[in-house]
Amino acid sequence: MSKEKIASSPSESDKITMSHYILLGMLTLLNVLNIVDRQLLSSFANFIVPDLNLTNSQFGLLTGLMFMVFYSFMALIMGALADIYNRPRLISAAVFLWSVCTAASGAAKGFVSLAIPRMLIGVGESTLSPAAISMLADKFPVVKRGFASGFYYMGVSVGFGASLLVAGYLGPALGWRMCFYLLGGIGVLLSIAILFVTDVPRRQSTLTNTEQNKQNIKTKLKELFKSLRASPAICLTIAGGMCVHFMFGATAFDQLWYVQERGYDRALIAQTTGWFGVVGGVSGNLIGGIGSDYWKKITNKSRLSFLFWTLLLLAPINIYYRIADPGSVLFWLGVFFTFFQLGVMYGPVYATLQELAPPHICSSTVAFNILMSSVVGVGMSITASGFLIDYFAGQQVASPYSLSLLVFTILSMVSIPVFYFAVKYHKKETTF
Repeated sequence: MSKEKIASSPSESDKITMSHYILLGMLTLLNVLNIVDRQLLSSFANFIVPDLNLTNSQFGLLTGLMFMVFYSFMALIMGALADIYNRPRLISAAVFLWSVCTAASGAAKGFVSLAIPRMLIGVGESTLSPAAISMLADKFPVVKRGFASGFYYMGVSVGFGASLLVAGYLGPALGWRMCFYLLGGIGVLLSIAILFVTDVPRRQSTLTNTEQNKQNIKTKLKELFKSLRASPAICLTIAGGMCVHFMFGATAFDQLWYVQERGYDRALIAQTTGWFGVVGGVSGNLIGGIGSDYWKKITNKSRLSFLFWTLLLLAPINIYYRIADPGSVLFWLGVFFTFFQLGVMYGPVYATLQELAPPHICSSTVAFNILMSSVVGVGMSITASGFLIDYFAGQQVASPYSLSLLVFTILSMVSIPVFYFAVKYHKKETTF
């Protein structure tokens, strides 16, 4: 019997009702806020870096390892907790914590006073996605999980674009500090609202009720690593997603690149790329989620094969984008497809993890994926990009931002062969 069959339960054949969409919409809204708060620092880079007198290396640490390490390792613990305890209450506490810390970031006077709340924001935000993806896996049937995951992760695209729009429109009017205060206050109100959400009954598990009651963080993590050792498909899926994030991590420097090497006004380019981010990212989420579900239905192949071909087709555009003339059609296509690629990945990857992971460690598996993508994929690439930009600048390289961003774009393409092999192992481990 395949893992997908184990994960399925009779209730999953029920029709999707309005309650499914209400839960999905609420969790997606929280994910939008999650990403807006996380990306504010990058979106306001051209305001905050000169105001606090930060170097590229310091900025890379703030947006990279200092945030991602705390975020990712806490995600592993919070993912295990979400497999045991009431998920809406965990999410409520997390939203409250990161929102208070977002507001505190607005009072920063320098590198250290900004680093401390950034680390705590990572602790708070680490809870949302493992708990949310687990709830959606319990709520939605197998055939709709690509759509549910893609829609939820639409919050990344909308949040990324919205943070740029906040920087472009509200930044000049209110100042970056007031924007941090405002968004922190909105988050506190939403943290109260989520307390009124009822947790979703968990999927059928191979564990007995007695065994489930004995579960704790330690046993959950043991089960997780046992599952990883037994499933090359899970490991390769996680590795592929991690590699894609090399490019996304480096984009933390995009706003500085647009202004310093492409000659754009800081407010105007934030506004323009914000709209590109929303449209491109949402398009990617919908195509990645709905498209991969349809691909699986008509070809009987893994959703990852859909993602493999998509990334392969986008590779030339992503490379040329970093060297194209600013303002050219190919340059703006590159902006669009950068956000599109960010969105298109989530549906296939998270739906595949839900298929392969044992039901009782779904949140833990999602959390481990977040850890690898965030620490190695995003965190290391942001931090390394900052140091590499400073190094190239010190060597009098003509375009240090362009060269560094091109390096990490090419590195991200390692994901293409990784997903190819993930497809092969996925076929061995499932029956459909």
